Amino acid sequence: MNQPLLPPPFRAGIGLRAQHAAEFIAARPQVGFVEVHSENYFGRGGRPLHELLRVRQDHAVSLHGVGLSIGSADPLNLAHLGRLRELIGQVEPALVSEHLCWSSIGGEYANDLLPMPLTRAALTHVIARVQQVQERLGRRILMENVSSYLEFAQAEMPEWEFLAELSRRSGCGLLLDVNNVYVSACNHGFDAQAYLQAMPAAAIEEIHLAGHTRQAFEDGEILIDTHSAPVADAVWSLYARALDRFGPVPTLIEWDADLPPLAGLVAEAHKADRWAATVADRRRELHDACIA
Repeated sequence: MNQPLLPPPFRAGIGLRAQHAAEFIAARPQVGFVEVHSENYFGRGGRPLHELLRVRQDHAVSLHGVGLSIGSADPLNLAHLGRLRELIGQVEPALVSEHLCWSSIGGEYANDLLPMPLTRAALTHVIARVQQVQERLGRRILMENVSSYLEFAQAEMPEWEFLAELSRRSGCGLLLDVNNVYVSACNHGFDAQAYLQAMPAAAIEEIHLAGHTRQAFEDGEILIDTHSAPVADAVWSLYARALDRFGPVPTLIEWDADLPPLAGLVAEAHKADRWAATVADRRRELHDACIA
């Protein structure tokens, strides 16, 4: 197998979905890496895992979990963690990530990624859970900010402070979803750029970009993180700010619904590469001007 790390310079990657797997293997498109939902490969053997291992021969892989419910008050699902550890051993992924959220209570699962109450008690709880997960897996994981459509009245800190403390005290890395920052900022009225400025740069190990949709209601509208459209212009602009703040970070195009052809996904990844190159050129120009 290839070296599992993502050595710089890198190219942006795409989420690999079953509909595109055979074409991806045949075409071997020029993308930096692929990301898959871990749970889709928990079945031992079969075509999906065979295809993923074939892709892994040529591309680094990122495993992205959606079902651990790491923020829940339920006990951690040790069977889930055991299967994830087995998959990590098979795939040797460059990155392993999960969502900072909860999706179960009392053993009942919701088909959603629900936001954490941003309290000191919840922070202490999830720090212990992340540490337990990392010990079980034998590696550092990344935690991703989710989009949200409501806020808890009991919140004691902004989300960016919660994430920064989680990383500092648990040792986990962060997966910064720029689209989710933008969606939540529009929904709740906070400054998306202030969010980026508050993030610990050394902890950001991956960036996600995706499309969203607007949904109107009688009392206004909200943005919904649907992963069903191209990345919006405003999100590309925020991505440029993120690159300015954090430098080159492995970046993934997420697209899960209303899938375009594989070529469309690859084109979005190449657009991310162009944005990264533009920001890098500007940074070099500023650096050269400062030392001239």
